Amino acid sequence: MKLKNGGMLLLTAFIWGTAFVAQSVGMDYLGPFSFNGIRCLIGAVALLPCIFFLNRMNKDTETDCSEKEKSGKDLITGGIACGVLLFTAGSLQQAGIQYTTAGKAGFITAFYIVIVPVLGIFLHKKIKWKVWMAVLLALVGLYFLCITESFSIGKGDILVFLCALVFSVHILVIDHFSPKVDGVKMSCIQFFVSGILSLPFMFVLETPRLVAVAAAWMPLLYAGVLSCGVAYTLQILGQKNVNPAVASLILSLESCFSVLAGWIILGERLSFRESLGCILMFLAIILAQLPDKK
Repeated sequence: MKLKNGGMLLLTAFIWGTAFVAQSVGMDYLGPFSFNGIRCLIGAVALLPCIFFLNRMNKDTETDCSEKEKSGKDLITGGIACGVLLFTAGSLQQAGIQYTTAGKAGFITAFYIVIVPVLGIFLHKKIKWKVWMAVLLALVGLYFLCITESFSIGKGDILVFLCALVFSVHILVIDHFSPKVDGVKMSCIQFFVSGILSLPFMFVLETPRLVAVAAAWMPLLYAGVLSCGVAYTLQILGQKNVNPAVASLILSLESCFSVLAGWIILGERLSFRESLGCILMFLAIILAQLPDKK
């Protein structure tokens, strides 16, 4: 079972990492709001069959009416909150990918793994020395990855970094609501909310055409069905009875897959300086997630 779970999590990391390439290719046809809106709605629809089958599997579980009502309120509140944050983070990420490479975007986005423990300070959580070391290492990595020799930082890098900050808050909100509600249902709601929020921006700021949507069908399906629907379900199934620290380490390989996919599919190249930044950031991610010695 452990090998099976590890395989599921590794496949999740692979899908998420390669989705950066799909997002990058999708930008050739659609604007950030159009791509994100359609992608999220596809992801929400893709999760509906999962919810149907999971409901049938858990049919025999009986719960108190008041408990159901409370869980329903938490599900709606959590789903809407996550949807708003996902819309914000996804829009920043998609806009940033226009100005930076898929590989760099993957690594900067993965910075949330280091940011989350630091945000825990505001929730009165104790931060251990290894997390501070990871933050320092990641900042040096970000410097090499994003700051050029002329000491300038790219517009895309700033947007993706802001996306990592919003994703960090998104993770904390999920952490608060996930023990109280069904994770797949909450995910489905957040995708619907994120997709619906994208629609007004899509029609006001962009001019989406059916021809462009048809041309981008492959990146949209990959990012919607696989990245949103399949990968999220695999993550839930894969994390069952697995040490969260180990699960996070496997999922953090997403950043490495994004660089490899960008190199193989899009022919993107990283300079020595950028490669060094990637290595330092990956070491920081591993350090932040290493389990404590008992």
